[in-house]
Amino acid sequence: MKWLFCLIFVFLVACGQSPEQLFETAEFEMLQTNYPHATALYQEIIEKHPNTRFAETARARLVELQARQGKNGDANGK
Repeated sequence: MKWLFCLIFVFLVACGQSPEQLFETAEFEMLQTNYPHATALYQEIIEKHPNTRFAETARARLVELQARQGKNGDANGK
């Protein structure tokens, strides 16, 4: 049941196109260690909303994700 709630939450938040909603979803995915999806969302923010404060933070998060990948050998931290 908890997973169902999480999936519905992610779906509802991801449906919005505002940079804030995309960023919140990306942050949620980071917490869930779903790094590939978080990466895609951060990249979407940068591409679709490049002049927002969310794009600036998304760039920093991508650097962080790249460091994690380099340290652990893959995007999932395994």
